[in-house]
Amino acid sequence: MQYSKEEKAMWLEDWRRSGKKAWAYAKENGLVPQTFCSWAKREEKKAQGFVEIPAHKKPKPGPAQEIMVEKGDIKIHIPLSVWIECPGAVMEGLRAAP
Repeated sequence: MQYSKEEKAMWLEDWRRSGKKAWAYAKENGLVPQTFCSWAKREEKKAQGFVEIPAHKKPKPGPAQEIMVEKGDIKIHIPLSVWIECPGAVMEGLRAAP
């Protein structure tokens, strides 16, 4: 079964309030535990400011062209191929930076 972003957010919020382990919560609520645990893991990464770039979006071999973003003492080097293929994920990660 496919769930919308809103439905996933509702399930995750209810789970957080329950204080139960993700696996147990999923089973009790008729959700596929593996699927629910992957939602929870993804949300945890977002909360930590980590944004995973899918494997098919990782840099391709080629000249070392990159964009450098500086924020305070932090310098982030972004391969141009990643920026071109998935700027949304890169921007989401930059917004999460401290």
